[in-house]
Amino acid sequence: MGVAAATARLHLVRRGLRLTYATLAYNSLEGVIAIIAGLMAGSVALVGFGLDSVIEVTASAAAVWRLHADRDPVHRALAERRALRLIGASFLALAGYVAYDAVSTLFHRHTPEKSTVGIILAVASLTIMPLLARSKRRVSAELQSGALAAEAAQTAVCAYLSAILLGGLVLNLLVNWWWADPLAALVMVPLIAREGVEGLRGRHACESDYC
Repeated sequence: MGVAAATARLHLVRRGLRLTYATLAYNSLEGVIAIIAGLMAGSVALVGFGLDSVIEVTASAAAVWRLHADRDPVHRALAERRALRLIGASFLALAGYVAYDAVSTLFHRHTPEKSTVGIILAVASLTIMPLLARSKRRVSAELQSGALAAEAAQTAVCAYLSAILLGGLVLNLLVNWWWADPLAALVMVPLIAREGVEGLRGRHACESDYC
């Protein structure tokens, strides 16, 4: 690799690290707020959203490890495989929790209290997460890293879950449709699980050459 190419790659790695650290910080804050607000409102969906943030922190930590190993081609390849599998496992954990949470909520007909804090948090996440996911997808494509692409996909999943959470909280607030949130979440489980299976196989489900 020439000096110019190495310098360009280093800039990409640094950009990837900044984006991933931002994701780590936001998901940590998001998780704390969601769990506290969920416990106060008795909202299983909101607590589940907070636990999802904890799972996403694990995926972002794996991505940070992968980026720090980028300078050494040998360590880079090893970190790529291990990080992808770790992120895949976190996807499966997320799919399992979302499925359990949704089925449990439907079965017990759990109707949460109204949560203004939850609605504000869902709106913030729905605004921030797509921007982070889009930026990280660009970096992962230029670095040709399936592990980073998978982590970006999990950030995108967080945006989808934010939209589901927001819809459920608003519908519960306005028309008492308590079942809207868990039903929508169940629809997402196969997509999340597919990403997890592909990650454990050592690929990202994006179907590109580098994944």
